[in-house]
Amino acid sequence: LYMDLSFVEVIERLGQDANVDSFANAFAHAGYDLWHANQAARYNILQGIKAPASGHWKNNPHADCIDYQIEADYAGLMSPAMPNAASEISDKIGHIMNYGDGWYGGIYVGAMYSLAFVQKDISLVVSKALAAVPVNSDFHRCISDVIRWHAQYPKDWRQTWFEVQKKWAFDIGCPDGIYSPFNIDAKVNAAYVVIGLLYGKGDYGKTLDITTRCGQDADCNPSTAGGILGTLIGYEKIPAYWKAGLEGSEDIPFKYTSTSLNRVYDMGYRHALENVRRHGGKVDDKGISVELQDPRPVKFERSFPDITPLDKIGVPLEDLQEQTYTFKGTGFVLQGEAVGKDPSAKAKVALIEIWVDGRRTETVKLPVDFITRRHELCWNYELQEGDHQVRVKRVDTEPDVRIRTQDLIITGRPKP
Repeated sequence: LYMDLSFVEVIERLGQDANVDSFANAFAHAGYDLWHANQAARYNILQGIKAPASGHWKNNPHADCIDYQIEADYAGLMSPAMPNAASEISDKIGHIMNYGDGWYGGIYVGAMYSLAFVQKDISLVVSKALAAVPVNSDFHRCISDVIRWHAQYPKDWRQTWFEVQKKWAFDIGCPDGIYSPFNIDAKVNAAYVVIGLLYGKGDYGKTLDITTRCGQDADCNPSTAGGILGTLIGYEKIPAYWKAGLEGSEDIPFKYTSTSLNRVYDMGYRHALENVRRHGGKVDDKGISVELQDPRPVKFERSFPDITPLDKIGVPLEDLQEQTYTFKGTGFVLQGEAVGKDPSAKAKVALIEIWVDGRRTETVKLPVDFITRRHELCWNYELQEGDHQVRVKRVDTEPDVRIRTQDLIITGRPKP
C-alpha cells in the first residue's frame, strides 16, 4: 500500500506527466523497509543509478521479482476500461524496479483492473488482459498455461497449481529463490492470482482462499485477486465480512504517507477522470464517456537471457576482510550484508573492492542501515564462459562494522 500511495501522491502533487525521477525519489528516500527488486532499485537510485537502469537485470538481480506486480493496482484503477493507458503509466514507473517478466506482472495486473470495470466475467478479464503482454515472453506462456489447465481441470485447482510447480517454479533470477522453496518470481505468483480468480468463480471468499492456499507471496497475491474481483463486482457486492473494520478507520493516514482511505478515494477518482480526458473520453454534467481500449502488447524484453544457475555454495563468514572464490561459469552473485556491532553503527558504511580475474571491476558501498542497504554484496552476469577468480577485499576502516557473507551463486549457459 505505501508503495502504491507513494506513486499516487506524486501524481497528486505533480500530475501524471511527472518525470520518472520524481517517482523514483519518492520511495528511494522514504522511511519504510523494502526488499527484493524495490530495495535493489532504492540502493541503485541512492547511488546515482537512475531509472530505468535501476530496474534492469544487469543492475538488479531481482528484476523478475513480484515487486511492481504488487504495486500496479493504482495504474489500473485510474485507467477504467483503458488498459493501454495503464500500461503507459507502468512503462515509466514499473521500470524503476523491474524488467522483463517482473515488469510484465505490473502490466498484466493493471490491465486486469482496467478491464474489470467493464467486463462481467472474470475469466474474460483474465484472458483479455493477457493481450497486453508479449506472446513470446515466459510470463505470457505461464499464464496461458494456467488458463489451459483450468479448462483441462475445471474442478481441481490443486492440479493446476501442481502443473505450475512442475513447469514454472524453478527460479533463475532472485538469489533468495535459487535452489530454494522460496519463490517471489512475478509470473509464478501471477499464476496463483489467476488460479484464485478462475477457480473462485466470482465468489469473493473462495477467490481469496484459493489464492492464499497457492502459497509463496500469500499476502500480496490474494490482495491482488481481491482488488481485481472487487473492481468487477463493485464495492457494494463485496461481502460485509471483508469490509469489517473499515468504518471508523477511513480518515487515518497509512503509515509513512499523508494519505487516508477517504483521501485516496477522492484522489483516485480525480486521477481517473483526468486519465479518461487524456485518452479521448469526456467528463461533463451529463456523465462520463470513456473511449474503450483493447489491450495492445507492450514491448518485448527478457531478464537474464541465456543464463541459468549452476550451483549455490554456502560460503559463510562473519567478518570478511579478504576472500577469493574460484568457479567455472559465466557469472556469480555473492550474498551477504554489512552488520553493525551495536546500534550506534547504523549510520556507518563499509567499503569493498571487487576484483575479477585480476582486474578491479567495482568498489561497493555497503550501508549498515536496513533502509539503505545493498541487497547483495556483489554480482556479475556477463563473464566469458570458463574459469574465473573473484576476490572481495574490504578497504574501509570502520571497526564497528562486520561484513557477513552467506552464499555464492554461480551462473552459466542453459543446457540444450
